[in-house]
Amino acid sequence: MMINEIGPRMAGERLMYDRAVRVDQPRSWLFVSGHEARDDDGGIAHRGDMAGQMELTLRRLGETVAEGGMKMADVVQIRVFTTDLTSCKAHYGVLLDALAAVDCRPASLLAEVSALSDEDMLIAIEAVAVC
Repeated sequence: MMINEIGPRMAGERLMYDRAVRVDQPRSWLFVSGHEARDDDGGIAHRGDMAGQMELTLRRLGETVAEGGMKMADVVQIRVFTTDLTSCKAHYGVLLDALAAVDCRPASLLAEVSALSDEDMLIAIEAVAVC
């Protein structure tokens, strides 16, 4: 399988996002539902803490990707939904650093929404992975 990044947008040495990702001849696709910062009992963790919710959401996303037989480096697209764009952008380095640490370089979307499925959720992330 070949993955080609198209139009990477950089912030200094750090990838902000790719405008597109071309994947040739993938064997498997994994479509991952929106994930959020849920604790082990299913409640929303890190209430009011955008960075904490980002970290836990990405960890939960990584767990699901692994359960699907892939790794975060196989993620080619993410969509980030937040109820607080200003706070999300202020803490976006948390997300970028976490993705860089697992060699994940996806095409992405960041969007503010008026509400998520739980009023304590600040962020939700969905993904597509291929291998």
